[in-house]
Amino acid sequence: MPTAELILRTRRLDLVAATLDHLDAELATPSTLGGLLGVDLPPEWPPGEYDRDALEFFHAQLEARPDHAGWYTWYAITRDLQGSRELLVAGAGYFGPPAAGTAEIGYSVIPSARRNGYATEIVAALVENAFADPSVQQVIAHTSEGNAASARVLVRCGFERVGPGSAPQSVQYRTARRGTQS
Repeated sequence: MPTAELILRTRRLDLVAATLDHLDAELATPSTLGGLLGVDLPPEWPPGEYDRDALEFFHAQLEARPDHAGWYTWYAITRDLQGSRELLVAGAGYFGPPAAGTAEIGYSVIPSARRNGYATEIVAALVENAFADPSVQQVIAHTSEGNAASARVLVRCGFERVGPGSAPQSVQYRTARRGTQS
Protein backbone atom coordinates (compact mmCIF):
# COMPACT_ATOMS: atom_id res chain seq x y z
CA MET A 1 0.00 0.00 0.00
CA PRO A 2 1.51 3.39 -1.00
CA THR A 3 2.41 5.77 1.80
CA ALA A 4 0.63 9.14 1.97
CA GLU A 5 2.81 12.00 0.77
CA LEU A 6 4.40 14.29 3.30
CA ILE A 7 4.50 17.71 1.64
CA LEU A 8 5.90 21.12 2.53
CA ARG A 9 4.44 23.93 0.42
CA THR A 10 6.23 27.17 -0.37
CA ARG A 11 4.98 30.03 -2.52
CA ARG A 12 5.92 28.19 -5.75
CA LEU A 13 7.02 24.71 -4.75
CA ASP A 14 5.81 21.42 -3.37
CA LEU A 15 8.54 19.69 -1.38
CA VAL A 16 7.68 16.00 -1.23
CA ALA A 17 9.44 13.82 1.35
CA ALA A 18 11.01 10.75 -0.23
CA THR A 19 9.61 7.37 0.73
CA LEU A 20 11.14 3.97 0.11
CA ASP A 21 8.85 3.71 -2.95
CA HIS A 22 10.35 6.91 -4.38
CA LEU A 23 13.91 5.81 -3.70
CA ASP A 24 13.32 2.28 -5.01
CA ALA A 25 11.95 3.76 -8.24
CA GLU A 26 14.77 6.27 -8.61
CA LEU A 27 17.47 3.66 -7.98
CA ALA A 28 15.91 1.14 -10.39
CA THR A 29 14.77 3.39 -13.25
CA PRO A 30 14.91 7.11 -12.53
CA SER A 31 12.17 7.88 -15.07
CA THR A 32 9.65 5.97 -12.92
CA LEU A 33 10.18 8.51 -10.14
CA GLY A 34 8.41 11.09 -12.28
CA GLY A 35 5.31 8.90 -12.42
CA LEU A 36 5.22 8.60 -8.63
CA LEU A 37 5.59 12.37 -8.24
CA GLY A 38 3.21 13.22 -11.10
CA VAL A 39 5.80 15.10 -13.16
CA ASP A 40 8.24 14.50 -15.97
CA LEU A 41 11.85 14.14 -14.91
CA PRO A 42 14.07 16.80 -16.46
CA PRO A 43 16.92 15.45 -18.61
CA GLU A 44 19.45 16.93 -16.17
CA TRP A 45 18.13 14.89 -13.24
CA PRO A 46 19.73 14.17 -10.79
CA PRO A 47 21.28 17.51 -9.85
CA GLY A 48 24.81 18.00 -8.57
CA GLU A 49 25.71 16.08 -5.46
CA TYR A 50 22.41 14.25 -5.33
CA ASP A 51 24.02 11.15 -6.84
CA ARG A 52 23.66 7.38 -6.60
CA ASP A 53 25.79 7.20 -3.42
CA ALA A 54 23.48 9.72 -1.74
CA LEU A 55 20.39 7.80 -2.92
CA GLU A 56 21.76 4.53 -1.59
CA PHE A 57 22.59 6.15 1.76
CA PHE A 58 19.08 7.63 2.09
CA HIS A 59 17.52 4.35 1.00
CA ALA A 60 19.45 2.37 3.62
CA GLN A 61 18.49 4.84 6.33
CA LEU A 62 14.78 4.78 5.45
CA GLU A 63 14.80 1.03 5.07
CA ALA A 64 16.13 0.72 8.62
CA ARG A 65 13.79 3.41 10.01
CA PRO A 66 10.78 4.10 7.73
CA ASP A 67 9.35 6.29 10.49
CA HIS A 68 12.15 8.77 9.77
CA ALA A 69 10.63 9.77 6.40
CA GLY A 70 10.92 13.54 6.25
CA TRP A 71 14.41 13.56 7.78
CA TYR A 72 16.13 12.64 4.53
CA THR A 73 15.47 13.51 0.88
CA TRP A 74 12.79 15.91 -0.34
CA TYR A 75 11.89 16.47 -4.00
CA ALA A 76 11.25 20.12 -4.94
CA ILE A 77 8.58 20.47 -7.64
CA THR A 78 7.31 23.70 -9.18
CA ARG A 79 3.57 24.39 -9.35
CA ASP A 80 1.74 26.21 -12.13
CA LEU A 81 -0.76 29.02 -11.51
CA GLN A 82 -3.57 26.50 -11.01
CA GLY A 83 -1.54 24.65 -8.37
CA SER A 84 -0.68 21.61 -10.51
CA ARG A 85 2.79 20.14 -10.33
CA GLU A 86 5.04 21.05 -13.22
CA LEU A 87 8.75 20.31 -12.97
CA LEU A 88 11.12 18.56 -10.59
CA VAL A 89 13.80 21.21 -9.98
CA ALA A 90 15.80 20.09 -6.94
CA GLY A 91 16.74 17.43 -4.48
CA ALA A 92 17.10 18.69 -0.94
CA GLY A 93 16.64 17.63 2.63
CA TYR A 94 18.33 16.57 5.80
CA PHE A 95 21.24 14.25 6.47
CA GLY A 96 19.12 12.47 9.06
CA PRO A 97 17.09 13.14 12.17
CA PRO A 98 18.44 15.82 14.49
CA ALA A 99 21.35 14.85 16.74
CA ALA A 100 22.26 16.80 19.87
CA GLY A 101 19.82 19.55 18.87
CA THR A 102 21.28 19.96 15.37
CA ALA A 103 19.77 19.23 11.97
CA GLU A 104 21.89 19.42 8.84
CA ILE A 105 20.49 20.36 5.44
CA GLY A 106 21.68 20.09 1.86
CA TYR A 107 20.20 21.04 -1.50
CA SER A 108 21.00 20.84 -5.19
CA VAL A 109 19.04 22.56 -7.98
CA ILE A 110 19.13 21.42 -11.61
CA PRO A 111 21.18 23.85 -13.74
CA SER A 112 18.26 25.11 -15.87
CA ALA A 113 16.30 26.10 -12.73
CA ARG A 114 19.08 28.00 -10.97
CA ARG A 115 18.91 31.74 -10.34
CA ASN A 116 15.14 31.64 -9.85
CA GLY A 117 15.06 31.75 -6.04
CA TYR A 118 14.12 28.08 -5.65
CA ALA A 119 17.07 27.28 -3.40
CA THR A 120 16.09 30.14 -1.07
CA GLU A 121 12.51 28.83 -0.86
CA ILE A 122 13.76 25.30 -0.24
CA VAL A 123 16.23 26.28 2.50
CA ALA A 124 13.66 28.48 4.25
CA ALA A 125 11.10 25.65 4.20
CA LEU A 126 13.60 23.08 5.48
CA VAL A 127 14.71 25.37 8.32
CA GLU A 128 11.11 26.13 9.32
CA ASN A 129 10.28 22.42 9.19
CA ALA A 130 13.33 21.53 11.31
CA PHE A 131 12.46 24.13 13.95
CA ALA A 132 8.93 22.69 14.15
CA ASP A 133 10.67 19.88 16.07
CA PRO A 134 11.27 21.27 19.57
CA SER A 135 14.48 19.26 19.92
CA VAL A 136 16.14 21.20 17.08
CA GLN A 137 18.11 24.19 18.36
CA GLN A 138 20.18 24.86 15.26
CA VAL A 139 20.37 23.98 11.58
CA ILE A 140 23.71 23.70 9.80
CA ALA A 141 24.73 23.46 6.17
CA HIS A 142 28.02 23.01 4.35
CA THR A 143 29.02 24.40 1.00
CA SER A 144 32.24 24.43 -0.95
CA GLU A 145 34.53 27.39 -0.45
CA GLY A 146 33.99 28.54 -4.04
CA ASN A 147 30.19 28.20 -4.18
CA ALA A 148 29.25 31.87 -3.75
CA ALA A 149 25.66 31.29 -4.92
CA SER A 150 25.04 28.70 -2.20
CA ALA A 151 26.65 30.93 0.42
CA ARG A 152 24.33 33.80 -0.60
CA VAL A 153 21.28 31.52 -0.28
CA LEU A 154 22.31 30.50 3.23
CA VAL A 155 23.00 34.06 4.37
CA ARG A 156 19.69 35.21 2.83
CA CYS A 157 17.98 32.52 4.95
CA GLY A 158 19.58 33.72 8.20
CA PHE A 159 22.65 31.49 8.35
CA GLU A 160 26.05 32.73 9.51
CA ARG A 161 29.39 31.43 8.35
CA VAL A 162 30.93 29.71 11.36
CA GLY A 163 34.14 28.25 10.01
CA PRO A 164 35.62 25.40 8.04
CA GLY A 165 33.39 22.50 7.11
CA SER A 166 33.99 18.82 7.69
CA ALA A 167 35.21 18.22 4.12
CA PRO A 168 38.30 19.83 2.57
CA GLN A 169 37.58 23.20 0.92
CA SER A 170 34.16 23.43 2.59
CA VAL A 171 32.58 26.00 4.87
CA GLN A 172 29.98 25.47 7.58
CA TYR A 173 27.01 27.79 8.04
CA ARG A 174 24.59 27.78 10.98
CA THR A 175 21.30 29.32 12.01
CA ALA A 176 19.93 29.03 15.54
CA ARG A 177 16.38 28.83 16.79
CA ARG A 178 15.19 32.30 17.73
CA GLY A 179 15.89 33.01 21.38
CA THR A 180 18.92 30.67 21.64
CA GLN A 181 22.58 31.47 21.51
CA SER A 182 24.65 30.09 18.62
